[in-house]
Amino acid sequence: MDFIKGEVLLFNKPYGWTSFQLVNKIRFTIKHERKINKIKVGHAGTLDPLATGLVIICTGQETKNIERYQSLVKEYIATFRLGATTPSFDLETEIDGSFPFEHVNEEMLKEVLTLYTGEILQEPPAFSAKFVDGVRAYKYARKGKDVKLSGKEITVHKLEVLNFNLPYVTLRIECSKGTYIRALVRDIGRSLQSGAHLTDLVRRRIGDFHVENAFNIEEFERNLVFL
Repeated sequence: MDFIKGEVLLFNKPYGWTSFQLVNKIRFTIKHERKINKIKVGHAGTLDPLATGLVIICTGQETKNIERYQSLVKEYIATFRLGATTPSFDLETEIDGSFPFEHVNEEMLKEVLTLYTGEILQEPPAFSAKFVDGVRAYKYARKGKDVKLSGKEITVHKLEVLNFNLPYVTLRIECSKGTYIRALVRDIGRSLQSGAHLTDLVRRRIGDFHVENAFNIEEFERNLVFL
């Protein structure tokens, strides 16, 4: 591999890592093993710390094409819990509200999902990397400050129910860049006259790139000498 000329690397991001931590780790590993003083490394789309799955990392000259990879359709497997909400819409924060969920059935869920298929206006979570007055929104949110973010148009291509076992639901989601699955879960919960938060998220695919073909960090470190 010629990392300076440019490579496209697929990684299965570990749980708890930020996308920036993954980039920094890969940059350090390449520089250390290949004795390179300086190299550009960037990711083509953030994945939340509490999510796992596919992250595309570009090196060298290929970083110029990051925007092209970002624009590709994403596929996720998302599990959420009905009947409870958290401020971050996932497990980063504690439950702050409880709601009835026994009235929800699978037919009702599928009907609600039609409301969120196609082009929709989505309000990003306060616990996100969006900038507010030059500061990441999550920094305000973690201090308990109110953060209001403008809605953004996204496209949800497909919502498929994979498992319905109240209070947990698992969906397969195909969507455009800029989609916050946590916010989608929040809105689905509200439309079901309940509440919901994300409990597990895996990014399976970006365009024609699949997580099954991705490195984990340990594999990359072990095999870099042969790449």
